[in-house]
Amino acid sequence: MDVNNLNTDGIKDKVVIITGASSGLGEATAKRLAKGGARLVLGARREDRLKALCDDIKADGGQAVYRVTDVTSREQVEALAKLARDEFGRIDVLVNNAGLMPLSPLDKLKVDEWEQMVDVNIKGVLYGIAAVLPTMREQHEGHVINLSSVAGHVVFPAASVYCATKFAVKALTEGLRQESNGEIRATNISPGAIDTELTRTISDDETAEGVNELYTLAIDADAVARAIAFAVEQPGDVDVNELILRPTRQEL
Repeated sequence: MDVNNLNTDGIKDKVVIITGASSGLGEATAKRLAKGGARLVLGARREDRLKALCDDIKADGGQAVYRVTDVTSREQVEALAKLARDEFGRIDVLVNNAGLMPLSPLDKLKVDEWEQMVDVNIKGVLYGIAAVLPTMREQHEGHVINLSSVAGHVVFPAASVYCATKFAVKALTEGLRQESNGEIRATNISPGAIDTELTRTISDDETAEGVNELYTLAIDADAVARAIAFAVEQPGDVDVNELILRPTRQEL
């Protein structure tokens, strides 16, 4: 889908917070939504990447602000939401994108990595929801888009903890939908192998070798950005709840 074919009426002027925006899916989504006229509030840990992305968006006529944000800090996520309210007066969409994937067999006992995944992949998502939910309730509308994974639908060897975190994201999205009272849209996006930096967090050499072999068929991050844009651009009475997308050649 070409950017010029976006339903910009459904995206234009929406205030969109994106976590993990400095690279990969977050960066691709920011660029695509900016083309549709969204007003972007970008968070990630790498300020140099955030600043460069905002500068590029502004140079192309878009609107974007950023704040350095570690999603494991509730205070920093709250500050990102406050930036959105202060700059643009509202919050229409949260894209909970920040995530880690340091895969390893359970026998390797990489407990520190397990805790890191729980902190980023689950608690980071919860902090995002907590930061925007009061504003969305006050507005009587809003949209939370959570990035799960195909690993949130099936368990893979050496991925037990990662899969558990992504199953949790799927459950949280469905729970939010059920509790929305018809006001808040909830979308769970489950990508397969996508060409991002995600695999670089794998410290177990044997696991990394197998994952890198799978990722030779990875598709571009903009494939996921297009899916997110599709969910955002729908009219308010349409809630796209679940999207799974993977390379055509990916079996699981």
